[in-house]
Amino acid sequence: MSPMESNLTPEEIFFDGILKNTYQTWQQAKAIFSVSHKNLSTELRKNFFPFKENKLHPLSPEIWTILQKRFSEIIAEDWQDARAGIYPYEDLFEIDILTFIETYLKLWLDQPSSWRRMQQEDYQDFPDNINLEKYPNYYRRNFHYQSDGYLSDKSAQLYDLQVELLFNGIADAMRRRILKPLKRELDKLDQDTITILDVACGTGRTLKALRSAFPSVSLYGVDLSCAYLRKANELLSQLPQELPQLLQGKGEELPYQDNYFNAISNVFLFHELPKPIRQQVIDESYRVLQPGGIMVICDSIQLSDSPELEPMINNFSIAFHEPFYTDYVKDDMEEHLQKAGFEVLEVKVCAFSKYWVANKPKD
Repeated sequence: MSPMESNLTPEEIFFDGILKNTYQTWQQAKAIFSVSHKNLSTELRKNFFPFKENKLHPLSPEIWTILQKRFSEIIAEDWQDARAGIYPYEDLFEIDILTFIETYLKLWLDQPSSWRRMQQEDYQDFPDNINLEKYPNYYRRNFHYQSDGYLSDKSAQLYDLQVELLFNGIADAMRRRILKPLKRELDKLDQDTITILDVACGTGRTLKALRSAFPSVSLYGVDLSCAYLRKANELLSQLPQELPQLLQGKGEELPYQDNYFNAISNVFLFHELPKPIRQQVIDESYRVLQPGGIMVICDSIQLSDSPELEPMINNFSIAFHEPFYTDYVKDDMEEHLQKAGFEVLEVKVCAFSKYWVANKPKD
């Protein structure tokens, strides 16, 4: 019996077990649905938009065993963090059925456009009404061959579901791994004075998780995409707490003053940046962070920590339009952080994601 269980009544232990089993079953159901969706999507694409796929590396039974083990481990950790009060249990079960059905239907209607881009290797397919000159060159592309890249309301509506399906239903669980190290450091401070910036906040999923863990802090988000910021505002305005302050801007040119934030989060950005821009984003994060402040990065696993998954890692850059991913998986992120002046406190791998926790030393 764990120390936590020893403080519970038999009735509480019983209902705790039911809740845990319900969560595990829920995650397994999401995984089965995601795999089924991807299998069906692949078969349809092969029939209607065929192209040579001999570049993809087959995944061995050993790799599938490793992936299943990592899936189970992050589900267990996600449950334990909720049980420890880092975030509410409700976050584990969050779903709006009507919104899900509507978005899923829209996703299927959009699939032929994505398949055509994959077939033709067309990664610069944008409507005429999008002014690409407003954005840096590395951003002017259809990442994942998705419609309009990150530059339209349609893309913003589909993105979160696309990511959940890609990661077999654990995208939010991977995002939530940033909360424990942030809580560990920020619970020492007056919550009403804390400021947290989410760099590349996208549709606001990370900011929503931050709000659950930190109900009274001041949250900020910055992103290049106006469309994704609109979606983030729609999501976050439904929460009862103070609305996070959202700004359009580049991670490599943050529109904030020096030494302002207590903490910075950065989720799933660096693998979509050229190497020089990665360093600039880290340098800018260091500039706007207070001395003693903490930064937590969540991104893809790398070859250095997951060499046994190299075939899967290589497939990702082949199957999706991710032009900077091959360099990212070989990059030394600790070196980037130290070059900026950060002290690296922790490096950890969870499921398909990797985390760096770093602080800006006090003067």
